[in-house]
Amino acid sequence: MKPKKFTSEIWTAIESATQFAIQASKNSSTKPVAAFDADGTLWNTDLGESFFKYQIKNCPLPALHGLPEDPWTHYRRWKESGDPRPAYLWLAQINAGQSIKTIREWAAANVKQMSPLPIFEAQRELIAYLQKNNVDVYVITASVKWSVEAGAKIFGIPEENVLGVATQVENGIITDKQNGLITYREGKPAALLEKTKGVKPFLCSGNTTGDLNLLKSASHLSLAVQSEQPEGSELYKTELALQKEAEANDWLRFKFD
Repeated sequence: MKPKKFTSEIWTAIESATQFAIQASKNSSTKPVAAFDADGTLWNTDLGESFFKYQIKNCPLPALHGLPEDPWTHYRRWKESGDPRPAYLWLAQINAGQSIKTIREWAAANVKQMSPLPIFEAQRELIAYLQKNNVDVYVITASVKWSVEAGAKIFGIPEENVLGVATQVENGIITDKQNGLITYREGKPAALLEKTKGVKPFLCSGNTTGDLNLLKSASHLSLAVQSEQPEGSELYKTELALQKEAEANDWLRFKFD
């Protein structure tokens, strides 16, 4: 089966919004900005959680020796207990003491062992179009930033344009001190505007209600995507809820195979 592509109607809207943004940017001397969620939006997997599983199985993290006997179950229960943000930050904090170089090598190895990463080709085509038109493309994720960078690299998106949960790095060594905003819900557009010095995205894309604030921040075009999820699965309800929000707001909607 060939990868499903965006419809001609969606492409017409994308091209129109992009050209408008390009013209507007000439007056402000800034590049147009577009922003995408990562997991479930660019690829059909959760890179943040898969990286944590990879670390548990393969990586000599000193922090793991002081973690609960079943760190995966501990994380999942914490995430589902209410506010997931402390659990998201914890996934970054357990890397304290490791060099950022090592963590990025592990993250790249995780993506490699998943090869081919299940990328949504329609999004790859869209991002290539935006990059060709000199649009500054960002990935904004609630996952640990370093876990997603290797996936974003496949799209030609540099590390500095990946905004995610992170802790401070001092002299090349990761610490347990929070670095910046937690990029979840309202934290996504806030972190983007902080990075772009106030330049709003003209186009945003996401797949769950966790991306609702990001999509609302787009000045011209919001694209809510949905993948084939079995009814009752973790993402089914939240993807369906975003589709309903998109319909109510007259945003672009698309369902991948």
